[in-house]
Amino acid sequence: MQSKTNNSDRASGRPRDISADEALKSAALRLVREKGYGKVTIAAIIAAAGVARQTLYNRWKTKAELVLEAVFEEVGRYAAAPLADDGTRAADQLEAFLCQVFAHLAEDGGTLRAIIAAAQDDEDFQRHFRDRFVLPREAMVTDLLRRAQTGGELDPERDPEILSAMLHGAFWYRLLNGYALDAGLARAIVDEIFRR
Repeated sequence: MQSKTNNSDRASGRPRDISADEALKSAALRLVREKGYGKVTIAAIIAAAGVARQTLYNRWKTKAELVLEAVFEEVGRYAAAPLADDGTRAADQLEAFLCQVFAHLAEDGGTLRAIIAAAQDDEDFQRHFRDRFVLPREAMVTDLLRRAQTGGELDPERDPEILSAMLHGAFWYRLLNGYALDAGLARAIVDEIFRR
């Protein structure tokens, strides 16, 4: 079975080199942070990663998809842990989560704004961004609020889905308009959600 897999890989080209994936994602994220999304070219990314142009296009269709995947991985380092069902007060978890999100956006907010702009011109990419980035984070917050409601921490009359949408709307609005995203905003959002 192993030899069939190898033969298949050889028939369609070289086996995928994971180190090339990492080099491309790392180079893309570093360059976008340094220069801004619009000023970074595919040529610059492949030169910084030390790979061939086809290596990139064998993995991602566009620069936006590559940068988005690099950002996904960066976000994945913190996005799930703060909302685990570990007995911590939901309000404290949500505030810590928002502070982490805002700290990440301080570094990659410009990148995300550029990705959102790119998504407006490409329906497939917009769907990819929404399904892989936006909706999973919204679902995490909604689940946390449902647990808070079950545990008596959130008023049973409040709607967790609407609250989650409002929370995300507040910080996406601020991100897209260049307003500050900080611990004060995180605290204000949490206070509003958990008010009685």
